[in-house]
Amino acid sequence: MTGVLGTAAERARRNPLLLWGLTRIVLLLCVFKIVTVPGPDVTSDIEQIYQGWYEVLKTGTYPMDDVTWQYPPLAALAILAPALLPFLGYSAAFFVLSFLCDALVFGLLRYAGKRPGRSSRGAWIWIAGVPLLGPTAYARYDLMVTAVAVAALLAGLSRPRVLGALAGFGAMLKVWPVLLLVGTPRGRATFRSWSAAAGAAAGLLLLCTIAAPGALAFLGFQRDRGTEVESLGALVFHVARHFGWEGEARMNYGSIEFLGPYVSTVSTAAMALTVAAFGWLLVWRIRARAFSTTTPADAAFVAVLLFTTTSRVISPQYMIWLVGLAAVCLAYRASRMRRPAHLVVWATAVTQFEFPVWFSHVTESDPLGMALLFVRNGLLVAASLSACRILWRQTVTEPRLAAAAPVVPVQPERARSLPVA
Repeated sequence: MTGVLGTAAERARRNPLLLWGLTRIVLLLCVFKIVTVPGPDVTSDIEQIYQGWYEVLKTGTYPMDDVTWQYPPLAALAILAPALLPFLGYSAAFFVLSFLCDALVFGLLRYAGKRPGRSSRGAWIWIAGVPLLGPTAYARYDLMVTAVAVAALLAGLSRPRVLGALAGFGAMLKVWPVLLLVGTPRGRATFRSWSAAAGAAAGLLLLCTIAAPGALAFLGFQRDRGTEVESLGALVFHVARHFGWEGEARMNYGSIEFLGPYVSTVSTAAMALTVAAFGWLLVWRIRARAFSTTTPADAAFVAVLLFTTTSRVISPQYMIWLVGLAAVCLAYRASRMRRPAHLVVWATAVTQFEFPVWFSHVTESDPLGMALLFVRNGLLVAASLSACRILWRQTVTEPRLAAAAPVVPVQPERARSLPVA
């Protein structure tokens, strides 16, 4: 029996498609509740929230009276997408579509990894990262957005307009894909990609606004969010609860948030930290001297990593964004983002224990819950600092040192005189 299992494991190691298929079967068994995962039911949002939005959107309007609708207007496409499979129930159709998007990303990474200068490491990061998040990966529409982002980055090196159009489309799905543009090479590539993104986003926003009322309602709901219990800033209150802090953790705007004294201060500090991170990206963009083939993917990974780590709301599904972008980085042999990419994969593994497995410990701020959050958020901070350092060194420091190095002229060797016969 051991020999059979060993042979199967060896085959899976040698055949990425086989391993991808096996891990995804496990995910499907979990979301279809054939296999039970400890903790709260992560599929409940599909049945109770997404399907409710679906019914409202079918009437020709956005969920204007639902504070949990906090997404750009094109998110309606993801919510309405299960209608493409009318022979399945809403939840089943959503899971199948998530599976297909997962397959698309895997296929793109496998194809990209076989080209000159590329690597299969990206596909392996994707194979490992998605199941490490558990059923949450298939129970949120973030995997669909990540598929758009991965396609944009892989196409962007040779087709900047495609990168821009897909980034603009993705931004209208969930905002963060606009950060894919931060590392485009200066000059024509930046003009083409940024203008395509602006045109696509503006056109889609106008179309959604005309098509249905309430397209911009998400702006107010998103603005009013507080500090979610899984975020970096929430660690302050997890510790403070043990020293008499009078606040509480309860459902607010669709997630468990801390409410009470000083929460607004910490939320403001988190937003200031995000602004500072974007300030660093601006300085990097100005100071960068060399843009290599890996810079667009590396810079996008760094930008989204900073945005996620400093966010007031580090929801578990955010890790899918990072896994996808880390996979694109490692699809290039020349990328140096291996360490932060591996840190993201480890953070994703810890996230599944933080939610859903032991989420009750997190909401109670007990030692186990706090330990999980400190480890997960600590890994994200470490990945952010490491990725920023690598990007700066590769594009700013090393090119500057190379330009400043003195050029030593090469003295031609004197021709040896041949003896006269």
